[in-house]
Amino acid sequence: MTNNSDVMLTQGSSAYADRVPRLLKLSYALGASAETIFGVAFNAFNFFFYTNIMGIPGTLAGLAITIALVFDAITDPLIGALSDRWRSKLGRRHPFMFAAPLPVMICLFFIYSPPELLGDSGLFLWLTVLTVLMRTSITLFHVPHLALGAELSADFTERTRVMSLNTLLGGLGGYGTYIIALTFFFNKTPEFDNGLLNAAAYPGLAISAALLGGTVMLASTVLTLKVVPLLPPMPDSVERFSLSSFLLDVKSALTNRNYLMLLIGYLLLSATLGTRDTIGLHMNTYYWELVPSQIRYFALAGLAATLFGYAVTAPLHNRFEKKPVLIVGLVCLLIFATAPVLLRILGLFPENDSDMLMPTLMVFYLFTLIFGVILLISAMSALADIADEHELNTHRRQEGIFYAARSFFAKASSGLGHLLAGIAIDVIDFPVGAEPGTVNPDIVFRLGLIDGPIAVIPGIIAVFFYLKYRLTRARHEEIQAELATRRNLQVSQ
Repeated sequence: MTNNSDVMLTQGSSAYADRVPRLLKLSYALGASAETIFGVAFNAFNFFFYTNIMGIPGTLAGLAITIALVFDAITDPLIGALSDRWRSKLGRRHPFMFAAPLPVMICLFFIYSPPELLGDSGLFLWLTVLTVLMRTSITLFHVPHLALGAELSADFTERTRVMSLNTLLGGLGGYGTYIIALTFFFNKTPEFDNGLLNAAAYPGLAISAALLGGTVMLASTVLTLKVVPLLPPMPDSVERFSLSSFLLDVKSALTNRNYLMLLIGYLLLSATLGTRDTIGLHMNTYYWELVPSQIRYFALAGLAATLFGYAVTAPLHNRFEKKPVLIVGLVCLLIFATAPVLLRILGLFPENDSDMLMPTLMVFYLFTLIFGVILLISAMSALADIADEHELNTHRRQEGIFYAARSFFAKASSGLGHLLAGIAIDVIDFPVGAEPGTVNPDIVFRLGLIDGPIAVIPGIIAVFFYLKYRLTRARHEEIQAELATRRNLQVSQ
C-alpha cells in the first residue's frame, strides 16, 4: 500500500502521477454538463426573453448582467482562495460543491417567472438580484470543480485528456439543453408562429433545466468524493483563510506573467464570444430568418464539434506545444465566425429563401465551434501547467485562484456580451416583439455588423496576448523535476 510520503514523492499535489481512472474522469467531467445545462438555460434565452418579450431596454438587460459581473470579480477568486485553504474531512473542494445545487435551481426558476406589472425598473432589479445570487451559487460549484480537475493528474498530456472529457460532457449538456428547449418548449402554437415569442414557454424550460442540472451537479460531487483521500493533505504551514491571505494570493497570481497573458487574452475573447452568443437568437430569428425547428440543428453541429475537439486536442498537444494550438484555434475561430455575415454583405452567401442557407450556415458554425473547443481545452490545460510553475516560484498551490479566472471569464463572456449587445440593440433601435421579415432592412443590416466585424475586434486583440505566453513542454518538465526534488528533500527532513 502507498503511504502519504510515497504519494508526495511521486505525485506532488495531484491524485495521480499520470493516468486517471476512466470512471473517476467520467464522474468528474459529469459536473461540466451540469454547469452548461444551467449556463445555456440562462445565457441563451434570458436576453431575448427580457428584451423581446418583457420589453425592457437592451441596455438595462445588459447592465443587469454586468452588475452581476462586478460581484463575480469578487466572489470567484474569493471562493477559489477559500477552497485552496479549506480543511475538512471532505477535502478542500467538495464542501463548496455540495452547497451549490439548491440555490442555483431556485434562482433559475424565478428568473423566468417575474411578477406581473413590475415595469422596466422592477424587472431590471428582479433580473439583477437573481442573477447575482444564481451566479454566486454557480461559483460555489464551478471554481472548486475546475480546481479539482487540475489536481487529478500531474502529467502534461493527461491533463489535456481530463479537460477534453470535461469539455465533451459540457458540450453534451449544453447543446443537449438547447436541442430540448427548441424541440419541446418553443413549438409553434395557434397564437405564436415562432415559439420563442411565447412567454409561457420559459418557466417550463427553467423548471426542467433546474431539476436536471441540479441532479447532475449533485451526482458529480458525490461520485468524486473517492478521490479526496488520494490528494495530499493541506500542509500545516499553510495558514487558514483570511482577508490578508486572500489579497496576497490574488496579488501573487497576477505576478505570474504567463497567467496574466492568458487572463487578458481570455477576457478579450470573452467580449467577442459573449456579444455573439447574446444576440444569437436575434441573428437567427431576424437576420437569417430561421424558426426554432431549424435553429436547433446548430446544437447538433455543436455536439459534433465537441466530439471532434475532444478527439483531436490531446493528440495535437502530444505533437505540438500548447501555445501554437491556442493561437491557431483562436485565429480560425474568428475567421469562421465572421465569414457568413461578411460574405452576405459581399453578396456571396445564400439568400434566406435558398435551400443552401442552412447547410452553409451549419458548415461555418461547425468549424467555428471545432476551433473554439480546441481553444478552450488548450487554455484549461495550460492553466494547470501554470499552477505548477506558480508552486515552484511561491511554494503554494493555488488551483482555486487560477481556475477562478476561468470561471470569472466564462461569466464575463455573458456579462460583457449582454452589456455590449444591449447597448447595440438600443443604438440600432431594434423593435420589441417584431415578427421576422417585418423589421427595417437597414436595422437588420446593422444587427449583422454587430455580430460579424464589430464583435470580433476584441478577439483579434486577444491574439497578441496569447503570443506572449511562454510556458513550453520542456520548461514544464523542468518545473516538475524541480518540484519533485524539493518534495523529496522535504520528506527526507
